[in-house]
Amino acid sequence: MAVIASPTWVPMSSQIIGFADWLATAPGQHLLAWETRQFDEAVGDIFGFHALQLGLPELPALRTNRMPHRWLALAEGAWPASAGPRDAGPVRAALLTCSAALPFEAASLDLVVLPHTLELSPDPHATLREVERVLVPEGKVVISGLNPASLWGFRQKRAHLSRRLGFGELYLPQDGEFIGHWRLRDWLRLLSFEVESARFGCYRPALHSAAWLERFAWMDRLGPRWWPILGSVYFLVAVKRVRGLRLLEPAWKGQSRRAAAPAVATRRQAKGSQAKGGSG
Repeated sequence: MAVIASPTWVPMSSQIIGFADWLATAPGQHLLAWETRQFDEAVGDIFGFHALQLGLPELPALRTNRMPHRWLALAEGAWPASAGPRDAGPVRAALLTCSAALPFEAASLDLVVLPHTLELSPDPHATLREVERVLVPEGKVVISGLNPASLWGFRQKRAHLSRRLGFGELYLPQDGEFIGHWRLRDWLRLLSFEVESARFGCYRPALHSAAWLERFAWMDRLGPRWWPILGSVYFLVAVKRVRGLRLLEPAWKGQSRRAAAPAVATRRQAKGSQAKGGSG
């Protein structure tokens, strides 16, 4: 008779509070692999001159982008200066800054990527407003975040309730506030962003073991069809729209049209005069 082994329970330490530490776990590696594929696909065909990744150097979000100037910015205190420049694929950390006060001029960047930046920011509203400020018209922002309305999100909420009673451990990182997908869409709409595409991923149950996560790989294949908005992570691409923007013609083009108009009128008048003279 076959014996079915019970899932191996690997408790996560209650000391894990950082996103970087959590990414080293089995579910963190699963999420990181899925998001890396999404960023590679999304930013590869976005063109321009200047691109910025704000936060999370563990995820090389700009590695397939072909813009000549690409920077990685980290929040102050997120990475000790003694560690030296950190390599994140083809992009190196260029500056330490506050996400709500970026050191870039208005309308100077063509692309900004925010891998879990908003949920880890102390003021996500201000961060998103600052992104809108530095983006050029028709510039793009690419955002990933953990979905509270998912199996992982439900597990996290239950763990928070248990911790209030003095027991239980969190499944996801405890720092940051997870922002719902529809809530984020409302924020983008208020800032005149238009969501170009949205997708969800990581439909597997909230398990700690890599082996058991792999056994539920079939849920990632069926999830987009059967329960599309219940993925544990969402991925959005939005475009900055500027209302009332219209193309201006070159000055010489308008002048040539204005100069040609009297000539046409003169020829018509001359033609009319000849007709009157002939009839007389």
